[in-house]
Amino acid sequence: MSGFGLIHFVSCLVSTVNIGILLVHGHVYAQYALQIISESYSWRRITFSLSLLLQVEKKALVDDFLSLIYLSIDGVTEGICSATTPFLLLGDILDCLPLDQCDKIFSFVEENVSTWKSNSFYTAGKNYLLRMCNDLLRRLSKSQNTVFCGRIQLFLARLFPLSEKSGLNLQSQFNLDNITVFNKNEQESTLGQRPTEEKEDGMEVEEGEMGDEEPGAPAPCSIPIDYNLYRKFWTLQDYFRNPVQCYEKFSWITFLKYSDETLAVFKSFKLDDMQASKRKLEELRTAGGDHVYFAKFLTSEKLMDLQLSDSNFRRHILLQYLVLFQYLKGQVKFKSSSCILNDDQCLWMEETTKLVYQLLKEIPPDGDKFATMVEHVLNTEENWNSWKNEGCPSFVKDSDELTRLWNLNHDNMAACQSESREFMPSLEDFFEEAIEQADPANMVENEYKVVHNSNYGWRALRLLSRRSPHFFQPTNQQFKSLADYLESMVIKLAKELPDLPSEEIKTGEEDDEDNSDTLLKESNDSPSMQTKLVSNQQMDEIAAKLGAQWKTLAGQLEIKAAEIREIETDSEDVDMQAKLLLVAWQDREGTQATVESLVIALNAAGFPKIADILNET
Repeated sequence: MSGFGLIHFVSCLVSTVNIGILLVHGHVYAQYALQIISESYSWRRITFSLSLLLQVEKKALVDDFLSLIYLSIDGVTEGICSATTPFLLLGDILDCLPLDQCDKIFSFVEENVSTWKSNSFYTAGKNYLLRMCNDLLRRLSKSQNTVFCGRIQLFLARLFPLSEKSGLNLQSQFNLDNITVFNKNEQESTLGQRPTEEKEDGMEVEEGEMGDEEPGAPAPCSIPIDYNLYRKFWTLQDYFRNPVQCYEKFSWITFLKYSDETLAVFKSFKLDDMQASKRKLEELRTAGGDHVYFAKFLTSEKLMDLQLSDSNFRRHILLQYLVLFQYLKGQVKFKSSSCILNDDQCLWMEETTKLVYQLLKEIPPDGDKFATMVEHVLNTEENWNSWKNEGCPSFVKDSDELTRLWNLNHDNMAACQSESREFMPSLEDFFEEAIEQADPANMVENEYKVVHNSNYGWRALRLLSRRSPHFFQPTNQQFKSLADYLESMVIKLAKELPDLPSEEIKTGEEDDEDNSDTLLKESNDSPSMQTKLVSNQQMDEIAAKLGAQWKTLAGQLEIKAAEIREIETDSEDVDMQAKLLLVAWQDREGTQATVESLVIALNAAGFPKIADILNET
């Protein structure tokens, strides 16, 4: 670089650093900084300047970079810079920072996922974010930075929709690079050798050898394990890795033979040590619930007997069988036309599936629960298979009508609570027709009454449960049908609803006019106290005044102790308990539940003031 070029570079760098310092002092100078950047300098030059400060003078902090990103987002919103600017800066910042500071920058990326998904940024930045996350994953260790890698995967799942093509294995390809390595040379095998018996009697057993086993540890496998079992067992992993070869004739024969021998071992050697399994489960729980697992199987010959004694290992192998069978039997769009199973293969898989589920149920701990859960998950997986076969259509359904409804009010919850949204009818309006039909004078046959309509009955029960205390009042009366129950409720409501038209409803045969049993009688003359029934409004007023003293009146009304306990169970509100007491008394007395009877009971219970108020009303 020439002397003039070096001087120009340094002067630009100093000016850029000054702008970076201006940026990190907050948003007071944001508009001025945006104007300078848009007129003279590039965003990425400021990023380079801050990274240079970090490396040389250790002055720049993560907050400095975040201030720059926030400013670039404001610049996109104001239309000063392109929508890709924040993503370019994020990529440059993560490239020049160490991993511990990348963690802090990525936390900012996670917190602003709603910003990246907005219309202004998503289309322009989704590819940049995907590339940035992939670059980070390449720098991270899957064993040392497991949590960070998981956060990146979760962020991508939140950012992209479920139907995003870049995240779907549309052609159902398998990871053929996942090869399980094991000893394929029988000459090098150590199985069958007995090194422990060759030790001399006086030889000490070192710490960590078989003599130092802890109590409660699983016992070694009692089945003799030879090299053939070892080789066949681990060869099955190649079929789980690439299920397509099961459609080949000779490969299927090999798979069938090896599977039968492996499952026979599982079936003959059962895990019965429930205490050891429960102890292991408790250890995992006390450790904070963190389950330790390995991404690859450990295929050492020395571990074979311990693996066969491990419940989690067995579950892994058996679950692989179920996943494989689901693929072989399922309808996959990109399967070759030659991938067809014959009847014998289908029959073997059905029988083996039952065997696998039975073996899963026998594995402690909680084998039944685990097998049920696996079956449920695999059944759900069928829905995802169908979705992929249909080309992974989007789950988002655009509807102009729904959009219009959602935009009727700026606050939808407030709109739903508006009084205009109250569609529940009153008892008077809903039961008016039923009360008129209940009057024998109208000569309405039972089959034409509305109480015999199932739809009407369902709506009536819902309304009674919301507006009438009679619905929750226990009664000894038995009803043969819903219509009979509603007819009895109609008679009770007819006594309480004074606004209905003047009608007379008879409940029995009429011997003479003086002795007729009247259920509803209204006239211009006020009835006497001896015949005037207690109204619903009067019961509300009495209940409010009785309050917690309602049990004193219960004795005078001859309410049984069992009914009192039921009232206390039905409601914790003392006013409602008093109301339920009066309703129970009214249901029992029927037409004898008059004002006079209640006044006598109130005076006897020591409530003369309430009795006087009842007389006045």
